[in-house]
Amino acid sequence: MAANEIISYEAATGKELWRGAAGDVGETVDLARRAWPEWAARPLATRIELVRRFANEVRKTSDAFAELISRETGKPLWESRTEVEAVIAKVEISITSYAERTGQKKLDSALGGSAAVRHKPHGVMAVLGPYNFPAHLPNGHIVPALIAGNAVIFKPSEKTPAVGEFLLGCFHRAGVPAAVVQLLIGGPQEGKDLVAHRDIDGVLFTGSAQAGIAINKKLASNPGKIVALEMGGNNAILVLDTPKIQDAAVTIVQSAFTTAGQRCTAARRLIVKASMYDAIIDEVKRLADRIIFDEPFADPAPFMGPVIDNLAADQLTESFLYLLSNGGRAIKHMKRPDDDLPFVSPAIIDTTRLEDRPDVELFGPLLQVIKVDSFDEGIAEANNTRFGLSASLIGGTPQDYNRFWASIRAGIVNWNRPTNGASSKQPFGGIGLSGNHRPAAFYAADYCAYPVASTEMDQPRASVGVGFRDG
Repeated sequence: MAANEIISYEAATGKELWRGAAGDVGETVDLARRAWPEWAARPLATRIELVRRFANEVRKTSDAFAELISRETGKPLWESRTEVEAVIAKVEISITSYAERTGQKKLDSALGGSAAVRHKPHGVMAVLGPYNFPAHLPNGHIVPALIAGNAVIFKPSEKTPAVGEFLLGCFHRAGVPAAVVQLLIGGPQEGKDLVAHRDIDGVLFTGSAQAGIAINKKLASNPGKIVALEMGGNNAILVLDTPKIQDAAVTIVQSAFTTAGQRCTAARRLIVKASMYDAIIDEVKRLADRIIFDEPFADPAPFMGPVIDNLAADQLTESFLYLLSNGGRAIKHMKRPDDDLPFVSPAIIDTTRLEDRPDVELFGPLLQVIKVDSFDEGIAEANNTRFGLSASLIGGTPQDYNRFWASIRAGIVNWNRPTNGASSKQPFGGIGLSGNHRPAAFYAADYCAYPVASTEMDQPRASVGVGFRDG
């Protein structure tokens, strides 16, 4: 493998899927910088028409697109199909969002002319995508940025370049100029160079807190660049009294193990009131024991596939052993059927007795359980994290939920619903180590254009009063 070559492998088999050379950051940015003014000058209606054509291109190739996502990420085919559907749906949602959140306003005044608010694009935007949703999440930045009139350089995760290439091909076939939305293949170094390039006007990032903090530090002395960070979470799901034990267990399993736990909104910590502990844990374990984890195209269809690669699988098994050796009690052991492939079984471990629970995002199907004696203790435990992305309350009364909602530090707060599966029609983001107060999804329009205030008159008309001698 050449030093500047990127190779992608099928997650479930380890077979080589894609190979390509790393791109030249300088050339890519220069091309985007030259192409941007013409794109920004096009009528909004033209840009909207082109992204709608993009949605049609995705729709025409949806089967092939979903299959590729499954091969490169290991996701079950049914889940990859939902990701492709989300890519298509993002277009109309983004058009509505742009109109609602960046609409023009004009206030007329007979003597003072008029006051106007309009929005301008930033320029050339860098989009850095993750591997867990390699099409949907970067697309959630790209489409709003293009509608607003920005040029885009998309650097996919080095683990999912094939999906990134497919996504960009749909934009180009739809008629979006090749220089306006470009693919930059590369690893961490290309990502760093792209972020630091002087002609990049904004960085839209989805990924780990570690990488997001590094970006934030790098650009801290350059306030001229817009930075939107979507990072991870150490998300909590708190269970109070409820007669719906089976429904609660299903919600917990969906929260913890969908996408093999590789969602930033996945439940990492299950906090259970002592009075509910035995019933809830027994049902959650029973359901988790029934989970089929297999290759994406298996029959019967699996609930979850492998994690992204062997490194991720190794880190998860090591984390499970760490928790176990430091006071954790295994409820459901993590198993690795094949050391050469990144399949890990869903695991559950009680960490109530750990004196110092690690406040990290364990990105996979590993659920920690913590027993508490009261609602107050449960809220305190849920907030015992530097992250603040997603949290859910299961059970309780409307008054309990109002209190939970008011007390929890998170950007997504749900009741009797999973921690994951957020709607693109709402804002998506968190606080603390989960984000920098620039939520994505429906609010992505906010960081893709900036407001410009104007006062305007057809002819100059002015007078001076106090402080001038008679002429």
